[in-house]
Amino acid sequence: MITAIVLIHAEVHRIPETARAVADVAGVAEVYSCAGDVDLIAIVKVRDHAQIADVVTEHVNRVEGVVRTDTHIAFKSYASADVDAGFSIGE
Repeated sequence: MITAIVLIHAEVHRIPETARAVADVAGVAEVYSCAGDVDLIAIVKVRDHAQIADVVTEHVNRVEGVVRTDTHIAFKSYASADVDAGFSIGE
């Protein structure tokens, strides 16, 4: 499974509707509204890189209210349990 983090700049007056529409796109696992430099963050989970291109360029970018996206491909996932295990001395 490949995970991409998509930072979404949206029209301010359409953020809730845009978030719901992005969440309905196949391949989008989660959407968060947030404070900071971007309006929404979408987590995309697909089987191959070509699907990321399709989900983002053909679907997310075409959602009404989306102004711009920046996509980041995740290399490896670290959960808090994984990080803690990495520092464990085998107790």
